[in-house]
Amino acid sequence: MCTGKCSLCIAVTLYPLALISIICNIVLFFPDGDIKYAKDGHITEEVKYMGGVIGGGIMVLLPALHIHLTGKQGCCGNRCGMFLSIAFAAVGVVGALYSFIVAVHGLHNGPLCKYLLIWTRPFQDSNPSYLGDSSIWWRCQEPENIVQFNIGLFSTLLVTSGLQLILCATQMINGLVGCLCGTCNKKDKDMI
Repeated sequence: MCTGKCSLCIAVTLYPLALISIICNIVLFFPDGDIKYAKDGHITEEVKYMGGVIGGGIMVLLPALHIHLTGKQGCCGNRCGMFLSIAFAAVGVVGALYSFIVAVHGLHNGPLCKYLLIWTRPFQDSNPSYLGDSSIWWRCQEPENIVQFNIGLFSTLLVTSGLQLILCATQMINGLVGCLCGTCNKKDKDMI
C-alpha cells in the first residue's frame, strides 16, 4: 500500500477513536446521569485526569489532522510532510499511552461510591480483583450501577487508547518509509 494511502486510512480511523475517547471521559463525570456527583466531588481521580479528553482525544486528534493531510497530494503530501507526521504520530503515541495508563488505573482502583454511609473506593487494592467477582459489587450502594458504569467506560477507553497507540506507532513507521522513499502520490499528467 502507498504510504500516502496508508496515512489516510490511519487518520480516518483515528477520528472516531478520538471522539469515542472524549465522549467516554465526559460521560464518566456524570454517574447515574446526574451532575450532583461531579458537583459534590464524588468522582474518581482518574476521571479528573481526563485521559480520554486530553490524551486519547486532543493529543490524538491533532496528529490525525496532520496525518490526514500527508495522505493527500499537496503541501503535506511529500517527504517533509511525512517526516513531520513522525513527530505528530509520536505525540499521538504519548496521548494514547496517557489515556491507556489512566484507564488501567481507573479499572484497577474501581469506582468511588457510598459504602456503609461513607464515600470510599471499596475495591481499591482488593485481592482478588473486583473485576472478576461480581458478587461483591453490592458494596457500592450509590450511585446506582456505578461498578458496571465504571467498568464499561474505562474498558472502552482502554480499548480505544490501545488501538490509537497501535495506529500512531504504525504511522511513525509509515512516515519513516514515506520520508525515505517518498509518498508515491500520483503526479499530474502535465508534469510527466
